[in-house]
Amino acid sequence: MTLIDPAARVDAYAVPTVKPGQKTNTTDKTFTDTLKSSISDVNRLQVEADTAIREMVAGNEKNIHEVMVSMEKASISLELLVQVRNKIIAAYDEIKRMQI
Repeated sequence: MTLIDPAARVDAYAVPTVKPGQKTNTTDKTFTDTLKSSISDVNRLQVEADTAIREMVAGNEKNIHEVMVSMEKASISLELLVQVRNKIIAAYDEIKRMQI
């Protein structure tokens, strides 16, 4: 019978400690870069959904399910982007109201 040590792999999940001022090995992505990337992804999904609709109307696309899925992906991603924008504006308004 083999005994398994439950703590044997715990170190694989440990968070590495980073000292102040020390660079990490990950690529540094700013908030602006992340936001631009998200906006371009939403735009890409919107364009894909529009293309799928145009192909379906033209008679090129036979599968309506794929068209509906692409439309829903585009819709949900746009709704998420709008909610993120609303949170950013709310945070900015909160910062504006802060007294120095």
